[in-house]
Amino acid sequence: MILYLHGFRSSPKSFKARVVGKRMAELGRAAELICPQLPASPQAAMALIHTLIDRYPAHELSIIGSSLGGYYATWLAEKIGCRAVLLNPAIVPLQDLDAHVGVTTAYHSDEPFEFKREYIDELRALAVPRITQPERYFLIAATGDEVLDYRDMVRHYAGARQHVIEGSDHAISEFPDYVDQVLEFCVQTDPARWHAPLRSVESDDAVRRGAAS
Repeated sequence: MILYLHGFRSSPKSFKARVVGKRMAELGRAAELICPQLPASPQAAMALIHTLIDRYPAHELSIIGSSLGGYYATWLAEKIGCRAVLLNPAIVPLQDLDAHVGVTTAYHSDEPFEFKREYIDELRALAVPRITQPERYFLIAATGDEVLDYRDMVRHYAGARQHVIEGSDHAISEFPDYVDQVLEFCVQTDPARWHAPLRSVESDDAVRRGAAS
């Protein structure tokens, strides 16, 4: 099973989430993807995630996390012992999200939501100062990320598999070119489960025009 975690103010309608969903559907594996809408509260987000994945042992689960979702994915991977792919992950979101305390809207909805100051403490409780098993992680980071510094990502995931994209952006606009690498990493522990081969996905202009994170 693959769990996809979107970023701050994002949703399952995000660009990369839809690329992953499209590719899983092409492989006849749409039912093996979980992509929930995460609440603004990190504590509530973790509670929701645990209800969705508690039935799966670590060797049957992989997590893909984008931006803040990468921060969540790292904490979960350390706790559960599963694999995780990090896509331009947030390393210290406390600094960045403090400026977003208050009422705002998501990228894919006009419905307002509140990011409360106490959520900063909830984020702090999920911090992972150092990953313990680098081989469980695959980092994809873009030097052109306009939101986060890729160098922080490279340092934090030292020893892990890493692919640093020269240029690009926070959304990783070229993500359709990397989705097969991501899925291959996710299933390395049990590749026999995949009856259809993973092959390069063609660019989908409609998907590429989707929103970031």
